[in-house]
Amino acid sequence: MEGRGDTREPASSIARHGHPDPVIRRAMVEPARAAGSTFHVWLTRLVQVEPHELRALLWSFAYFFSLLCGYYIVRPMRDAMGIAAGVEQLQWLFTGTFLAMLGAVPLFGWVTSRFPRQRFLPYVYYFFIANLLVFHALLRSEGSHVLAARAFFIWTSVYNLFVVSVFWSFMSDLYTSPQAKRLFGFIAAGGTTGALVGPALAAALARPLGTASLLLVSAGFMGIAVLCVHRLIAWKAEQRSAASAEERGAEARPLGGGVLAAIPLVLRSPYLLGIALFMLLFTTSSTVLYFQQAQIVRDAFASSAERTAVFAAMDFAVNALTITIQVLLTGRLVRALGIASTLALVPVLLGLGFLALGLAPVLPVIVAVQILRRAGDYAITRPSREMLYVVLAREEKYKAKNLVDTVVYRGGDAVSAWAYAGLRAMGLGLGAIAFVAVPVAGLWAWLAYRLGRRQEALASRAMEGEAQWKAGTAH
Repeated sequence: MEGRGDTREPASSIARHGHPDPVIRRAMVEPARAAGSTFHVWLTRLVQVEPHELRALLWSFAYFFSLLCGYYIVRPMRDAMGIAAGVEQLQWLFTGTFLAMLGAVPLFGWVTSRFPRQRFLPYVYYFFIANLLVFHALLRSEGSHVLAARAFFIWTSVYNLFVVSVFWSFMSDLYTSPQAKRLFGFIAAGGTTGALVGPALAAALARPLGTASLLLVSAGFMGIAVLCVHRLIAWKAEQRSAASAEERGAEARPLGGGVLAAIPLVLRSPYLLGIALFMLLFTTSSTVLYFQQAQIVRDAFASSAERTAVFAAMDFAVNALTITIQVLLTGRLVRALGIASTLALVPVLLGLGFLALGLAPVLPVIVAVQILRRAGDYAITRPSREMLYVVLAREEKYKAKNLVDTVVYRGGDAVSAWAYAGLRAMGLGLGAIAFVAVPVAGLWAWLAYRLGRRQEALASRAMEGEAQWKAGTAH
């Protein structure tokens, strides 16, 4: 209309600023806000999440879901490759896995020393995606060479521990200690859900797509994990918008340090040495229980089919109990008991389990103890253990943690397996070995409690320092 001009708001402006009419703008915005608020209210029944944390929590859940779903798609292939490589060669495959871990840690140290977090995290996953594509090319023919089968077994064993370790390093870097106490249980449930969905997808897709093509499906889930990494980095950048220029600059810098910096980091820190010893005691207890389970189940059932059915039923019970505890109890336990008591809970229960096994090393007891131990580890011990790293510097969260989670873990497996064989060679029966394991579980529980108390002290000191810094900047 000539003279008066067109008073309508351009479409691009509406897209940026909303509709100029406040009534219409409120009508457009409030339904979406209400939907988000409704979902948040529903979710708070399961986990104590603040509105500004909701997006990060869901991306973290999706991230861990994608990682473990992708791994559990290829895990059955790993077991098949172990058989194809020769059952009599399995001890060498485990040795090869440990040696591969020793090589992977310096490589990871090199990457983290030269690239900032927002770059090296995707690089790690791009590397494993490329590996999956290479193995797809090697294994797509039925007549794959036995060397490829052995390499795949070792690679998958490294891949599992490595990607999960990097995931929890990122989580401990992303969230504060109070946030970790509330959110880590629910985030861990994302991994458990992925562990349930992955085998189901593998079973459904193996025949129509072919076994080798499952590697491509796994690579797709790894790509989703990379997307989650980018979204979480963006969320953290938004949270740090009020940070100082020095803090923002530190975010963009590489971690620095040498390729083997993880080793002196652990050796110089009593706290990190304690976590490494915690891991050794954990693997020792788990290995003893695993060997006892193998012997009791072997003696109880004559056929492989019956044993497989028992293990499948145990896996189902473990996964169902784990996800229930993770969603409903883990966060509440940490808030009610504190990290120290929560971290010591499973070792104490396992000590009682070893006492029961010492008195009655029979099938019902080993099944009950193993189900409770595994579910307790996944739902309580693992999230609580990851909280120990939240209070550390970034280089310790990535480099030192990776060393403990991979080399110390696999080294503990190897040492405890030989120790168990030595006890058997000395003539000790299942009950006697279970009694020997009781003080190991007791030492593990004591150390867990001390580490938890130390974490709480470090977290409290950090919060006091941050409060003083904010008070100083306010003046």
